Amino acid sequence: MPIDPQDLALVAAANEGVADAFETLYFRHRDWVFHLAWRFTGNAADAQDVLQETFTYLLRKFPGFELTAAMTTFLYPVVKHLSLAAKEKGRRFNTQEDLGEPAADDPVPTPDAARAELAEALSHLSGDQREVLLMRFVDGLTLDEIAQALEQPAGTIKSRLYRVLQSLRDDPRMKKYFLE
Repeated sequence: MPIDPQDLALVAAANEGVADAFETLYFRHRDWVFHLAWRFTGNAADAQDVLQETFTYLLRKFPGFELTAAMTTFLYPVVKHLSLAAKEKGRRFNTQEDLGEPAADDPVPTPDAARAELAEALSHLSGDQREVLLMRFVDGLTLDEIAQALEQPAGTIKSRLYRVLQSLRDDPRMKKYFLE
């Protein structure tokens, strides 16, 4: 994904001190950041905290911030790091009895059979495999953007994606979703 010209213009304006520019950047990317954080943390409250921390981090980059990649490529490692830290923090403070039921304000998805099959298959993947798969097919990032966001060589990302797709093709539950 190339750098969005609107993001470039907003970054330039924010660097010049135009307050509305940063606010517009926030509104353009907040939903993506929130959903990514939720994917990592597993709950809305932590995802909301990560959203706030992510944009606080970005705000501290101004003035002088230079956007050298798509905004999502820049934000991905920030969201990942903050989400994993929030998840770990939550794990340390939860007692055993707190772990059973989801919070009342967290909507519990009711997936259909196909989604349940996919979720089950994805649960058997390593974290690295699942991450690359989701970045490619859910977030729509290119292989180069994934490589940049994860600070990995593009060849590593390509082979990881190939292996995860092959693993899914070999899974009897997933065979019907792949062309032979």
